Amino acid sequence: MSNYKPLQGMEVPRYAGLATFFRLPINENPSSSEIDIGIIGVPWDGGTTNRPGARHGPREVRSASSLVRLYHPVSLKSPYDVSKVADLGDCSVNPADLKDSLSRIENFYTNINKLGIKPISIGGDHLISLPILRGIVKDKPLGMFHFDSHTDTWDSYFGGFKYTHGTPFRRAIEENLLDPKRIVMLGIRGSLYDPKDLDWAKEKGVTIITIDEFFKYGINKSMEIVKKVIGNNDAYLSFDIDGIDPTFAPGTGTPEVGGFTVRESQGILRELSNINFVGADVVEVSPPFDVNNQTSLVAANIAFEILCLMTKTSGKL
Repeated sequence: MSNYKPLQGMEVPRYAGLATFFRLPINENPSSSEIDIGIIGVPWDGGTTNRPGARHGPREVRSASSLVRLYHPVSLKSPYDVSKVADLGDCSVNPADLKDSLSRIENFYTNINKLGIKPISIGGDHLISLPILRGIVKDKPLGMFHFDSHTDTWDSYFGGFKYTHGTPFRRAIEENLLDPKRIVMLGIRGSLYDPKDLDWAKEKGVTIITIDEFFKYGINKSMEIVKKVIGNNDAYLSFDIDGIDPTFAPGTGTPEVGGFTVRESQGILRELSNINFVGADVVEVSPPFDVNNQTSLVAANIAFEILCLMTKTSGKL
C-alpha cells in the first residue's frame, strides 16, 4: 500500500464504499513495519457477565467512523500527515471458547508488536485488554490511563472463574504486564458488590479518581495527577465507553448513570498529549442496546481523539 490516507468525502460519498475504520485502506495481512499504527477490530464478548453484544461493536464503529474527517478540530492537524495508519481487519476469535480466544488475541498482537505497529483496538468487551497486553508487553510493565466507571480489578466471578470483563486489570497486574504505581483509573462510579471492592487495587498502588473526586478537584488538578502518576515512560490507554453517561452512550453492557459527557471526555483525552501511549483500546460498545447508532458514533470519535494523541496531532483550547 502506498496511500495511507482515508477516502475523501468530497470524492467518494461517505456512505459509499467498503466500511473500514475512518475509511482507511485495509491490510489484513501486514508483513512489514511499513504501518505505524494499526486499527484493529476485536469482535468478541466472551467475558461478558450480563448484557452481551459487544462482539458487534467493531462492525458498527467502522460504519460510524465514516463520519469522522481528517483533521483534528482544535489543533487543525491530521494524524495521517505524520503517520501511516491502516485498518488491519479483525483479530481472529472463537465465540465458543474463551481460552482459545485469549490465545488467538495474544498471538495476533504478538505478531503486530514484532512488526513495530502500535495498535488501537476496537472491542469487544473489556477482557480483550488482557490478551492485548500479553501480546505487546515484552520487556517491562506499562503504565495505564484507564477511563471507566469500573476498575475491572475484581478477582473472580461465579465461584472462582478468573477471566471476565470485570477482572482483566487484576490479572494484568498479577502477570506484571502493568505497573500498578503508574496506573490511573478515572471516572469510577456506581454501586458496589462490597465496600471493599476497590481495596485490592488501592493496596497495589493504583491511583483511583472517582467521578465525584474528579468534579471536586476539577479537570486541571485531576489531569495533573494523571500525568504525574503515569509519567513519561510507555503507557497503555484503555477507554471503556461506559465511562460516558448512558444518556450519551446507551449502547453498552454495564451502563452507570452519572457519568461524563462526550465533551468532557474529549477534553480529558486532549490533556494527555505528552504521555507516550504505545497502544490503546475502546471497548464495551454493544450495538444491540444502542439508539440510532449514537454510541458507535461516540466511540468512533473517541478513537479518533486517541489516534491524534498517539500521533501527537491532538490539541486543546
